[in-house]
Amino acid sequence: MHSFTPRGVCSRHIAFELDGDALRSVQFTGGCDGNLKAIAKLVEGKPAAGVAQLLRGNTCG
Repeated sequence: MHSFTPRGVCSRHIAFELDGDALRSVQFTGGCDGNLKAIAKLVEGKPAAGVAQLLRGNTCG
């Protein structure tokens, strides 16, 4: 399991597994539960670098 502490967004913590370069078991702590569950489903199986690039700069507010 890997973890990431984001800045500038509502979520306080993101935990995930990597299968090669694909994201698996993405879990958010804090933030809007419904939206974050949807994001976790949308990024499941996608390459981590591509997801990071796509979401970079996206902030709450």
